This record gives sequence, structure tokens and C-alpha cells, in this order.
Amino acid sequence: MREEVPILRVRMLGGEEITYQKNPVLHSRNSMTRSMKLLLILLYHLSDGIARNRLLEELYGRKEVLDGANSLRVACHRLKKILLDAGLPEYEYISVKNGIYRFEAPVKIEIDAHIFRELIERAGREKNPDKKIKLLKKACHMYNGEFLKDFSGEEWVLIESLHYKNLYTEALLQVCEYLKEQREYEEILKICEPACELYPFDEWQSVRIDCFIALNQYKEALKEYEDTANLFFVELGISPSERMMNQLKAMSGHISKSPQDIREIKGNLREETMEEGAYYCSLPSFRDGYRLVRRIMERNGQSIYLMLYTITDGNGHPMESSEKLTEMSEQLFEAIKHSLRRCDSFTRYNSAQFLILLVGTNRENCEQILHRIQYHFSREHHSWSRNLEGYISSVADMEQEKMGLAFDKWCEEEEDGKYEVTY
Repeated sequence: MREEVPILRVRMLGGEEITYQKNPVLHSRNSMTRSMKLLLILLYHLSDGIARNRLLEELYGRKEVLDGANSLRVACHRLKKILLDAGLPEYEYISVKNGIYRFEAPVKIEIDAHIFRELIERAGREKNPDKKIKLLKKACHMYNGEFLKDFSGEEWVLIESLHYKNLYTEALLQVCEYLKEQREYEEILKICEPACELYPFDEWQSVRIDCFIALNQYKEALKEYEDTANLFFVELGISPSERMMNQLKAMSGHISKSPQDIREIKGNLREETMEEGAYYCSLPSFRDGYRLVRRIMERNGQSIYLMLYTITDGNGHPMESSEKLTEMSEQLFEAIKHSLRRCDSFTRYNSAQFLILLVGTNRENCEQILHRIQYHFSREHHSWSRNLEGYISSVADMEQEKMGLAFDKWCEEEEDGKYEVTY
């Protein structure tokens, strides 16, 4: 009976994990310790080793190299104890010769980053197209995310991470191009799905949209586009690329040509769930809605107001991206949604600003709504009221004066830390 060889398995792509015979050596709780960082560095430079000065830089950073030199011996000693406690056999593990540090072990070592890179290199040397794509597909399936992502703040890790991402991107592009020629659209959809999750702003969704269109699955293509467009607007405040906009036009043309029963059409137009509060829509949808009601206003003279809310830093400047902005933005979203009528609509213009469209109301009601939103936004955190600015603009006034979008700033007076709110 063949004896199974013990293996030290190392994961560096998409997180850090080291196991030996199913026993954890490195896990999330101890991955940030100095000894574990030393182990990862030595394992990554397994074949050639690493010079002492470079090891100190990668382990302690350039500013701490002098102090780190005194701690390296201690870290090596602790690392050996960790390995023995994890069940690895008695061994020295760290050798130093001519200023080069190497990790040596009496067991087989498998490192996902090394295997990934070797597959890419083998594919580059392969002349047979089918075998080449097979190697690239295997490499793509191995790539689970950023290289040593818990250490992404380290300069050397950032450089290596970018290198691995570029390798993955180029490999995936080659695989998709090959599968497209073979009309293997279903497989492209599967192999691009992880890329969409890992790098949602690299527009791998566009590749999936092409596949859905090729499969005549226009509803799925449209959903992929809408989900991506919403993501871009919510996270970045930008529109999808021109390529994706052209894909939308192609989808719209096919969808409109498909004969459907009126009941089916009504079913597709109807909201999936009857949610409470105002209607939230993407920025492109909000823009279309605004243009439509503006035309209706020309016919029936109905009053329309546009409101803008901005989360500021307290000094009148839009707050920059941060955890606090994310929290405030979500709170403002809920405050707006549940302070308006179901017939009102709003959208997120960017991470710090929201637009609201009110039809059939007057300025006095707009001011009451501003009070109401302000109240709900700062109900749990009273100090947040200083970070919120509201603006009101009459669409009719804008049209009459032939001017661009202009708002009157609204400020609420605070009295004894409380707000009088009219409902």
C-alpha cells in the first residue's frame, strides 16, 4: 500500500491559510503575527531564498529595519515552535547561508501562488492551443483573489498583488476569446462569474452580457446590465462604459422585437414587491423620469420640485469616502425612503448626495419634507445634523428663466438640541 506523503499546503491568493495534514498552522486569528508574516515571506521565496536586508524590509518595513534586526532571531525561534506545535516533524526549518535566509522542511510544500504562476508560464510555452487553454483555465480556477490580502498595505505585497492580477486578467481574456470562437458561451458565463465578484469595476459583466445576448437570453443580459449600472452609480457615481451602453441598445432592440402578450408585458413592468416608502431608482432611470414629468408639467402646469441632499464634513464640503460616510449614506437612504410618499422618487447621485423628485406639491410642503428627513437622519445621532445640507429647486422657475440646475439652500434652526418637525 502506497504511503501518503505529508503536505504543507499554503494559500496566498484570496487570503492566507497554511495547513499540515489538515491541521491549521496559520489561520485568521494568528495571520498578522510577526512569526506568521516571516513564515509567509520565507515560503514565498522558497526556491531562491531571500537576502537578510530584503527580509528585514519586508518583515518590518524600511523605517523599522534597525530595530527589526534585533528581533529577527526571536521571530525565527518562535516560528519553529509554532511549526512543531502544529504537528510538523522536528527540524531546523530556517537556514542561513551567505546572508540568504531559506525555508527548508522534510515535507512536501504546495503554494497556490507558485502553482498559479507555473501554470501561466507553462501555458506561455505551450504550442498546442487546446492544451494551452486547458492550462490557463486551470490557473483561472485557482485564482481566488488578491495576493496576501491581509498584508495589502505592504509595498512589496502591493507590487506582487498587481502582478498576479495582471496574470489572471490576461489569462481570463485569452480563455474567453478561445471559448467565444468555440461558441462555448455557457462556460464563459461560469468562468467570468468569480472575476465579476473579485473585480466588479473591471467590467467583466460586459463579457457576460455578450454571452447572454449570443444565447438570446435578453432578460438575463438586461438584468446583468442593470445590476452593474446600479453598482457603478452607488459606489463610484459614474455611468457604465460606452461599450455597455451600446450593449443596452442592442438588448433593447431585441427585447422590443419579441412579440409578447399584453398581460406578460404588464407583468414585466410591474414591481416585484410592494415596498413601503418612496421609489428608489438608478440615476439613468431618475433622469428619464425627470425628463418625462417635466414634459407633463408643460401640459398641465403641475408643480414639480427637485431636492438635493448633501452629506458634508461639517464645513460645507461634501464628505469624502470613509466608513462614516458609508454609515451616514445608508442612514440618509432610509430617512428619505420612509419620509416621502410612495409616488415620490429619489436616487443616489454619488456617495455623498441624493436627489429627490416631488410632483404635485408646493414649497411649503418641500420644507416640511426637508425637516422630516433631517429629523429621521439625525434622530439617533443628533450631531449628524451639522453634516447634512438640503437644497430646493423649482423646476418651473428653472424652465422660465432658461437656467441650469440651481438650488436654494435650506438650513434648519436648532433649539435646545431638538427639532420641531411638522407632519
